[in-house]
Amino acid sequence: MKITSWNVNGLRAIMKKGFVEWIDDFKPEIVCLQETKLQGDQIPPEINDLKEYEKYYSFAERKGYSGVAVFSKKKPDKVETKLGIERFDNEGRNLIIHYKEFTLINIYYPNGQMSKERLDYKLAFYDAFLDFANSLLQKGKKLIICGDFNTAHHEIDLARPKENENTSGFLPIERAWMDKFVKNGYIDTYRMFVKEAGHYSWWDYKTRARERNIGWRIDYFFVSKNFKDKIQKSFILEDVMGSDHCPVVIEIS
Repeated sequence: MKITSWNVNGLRAIMKKGFVEWIDDFKPEIVCLQETKLQGDQIPPEINDLKEYEKYYSFAERKGYSGVAVFSKKKPDKVETKLGIERFDNEGRNLIIHYKEFTLINIYYPNGQMSKERLDYKLAFYDAFLDFANSLLQKGKKLIICGDFNTAHHEIDLARPKENENTSGFLPIERAWMDKFVKNGYIDTYRMFVKEAGHYSWWDYKTRARERNIGWRIDYFFVSKNFKDKIQKSFILEDVMGSDHCPVVIEIS
């Protein structure tokens, strides 16, 4: 079973870049998208061609901003869009998809680069999310957590760590939260299989960083320890174009 996560940087924009054709070719069972940037009345009609998939969305109150989606061949038992805290639920960042075998959480985590206020918002969102995930674990759930975390965890997760020590996305306080997340029992699936540097999921458009592979790995699949043995593969589709991010994938048994 293949599950893919991709920050598409605008679902309507990526429709013109072969998105539906890519899904038809790659055939993931579940597709998780972030930064869809649309409202319910703006869903591209081509999405209806993906008839094998049930489709779920979370929209931001602000138009043209944020948003997440999940397309699933497997019908879930329950779908939620909220962490339960209004200021973290009105930006369309959360989809919690409950299946019998696991709970899939697709999240577009905030970016902290705009201001100190947005960095504080990001860190508070992180903590609220961790409390939410832990509450599900306490109920016996098995968790798959994916999305654009907007933070590179370790130095090997970005091409230029020294130059970015004071940049949101690699600040010590953000990386410390990632450490805390892992200490709570969540496993970075990619690092189960790939230990070396040089593999990224986001590149800056403006500096044409992708051509030189000057990137950041900020898109992840984490799983709770009680689901680790189900992970068969975890990889990055670095050659798939269409966004400033590329898809990341897990295969589960």
